[in-house]
Amino acid sequence: MARKPAKPQIKPCPPCGGTGEVSRTVRVGRKQRTVGQQTGLCLNCLGAGEIPADDD
Repeated sequence: MARKPAKPQIKPCPPCGGTGEVSRTVRVGRKQRTVGQQTGLCLNCLGAGEIPADDD
C-alpha cells in the first residue's frame, strides 16, 4: 500500500491576515491631508494570503 505524501502546512500571512490585501492611508496636498484608505496587494504573500510553514 502506498501512502499519500503529506500536505505542506499553510499559515495565514501575518501582514494581511490571510486576505491577500492590505489597506494604505491615502494622503493628498502639500499638507498631506488624509482623505481615506485604499486596498492593495500584499507584498509579503503576493496576494495569496498564505505562506508555507517552512518559509517563516
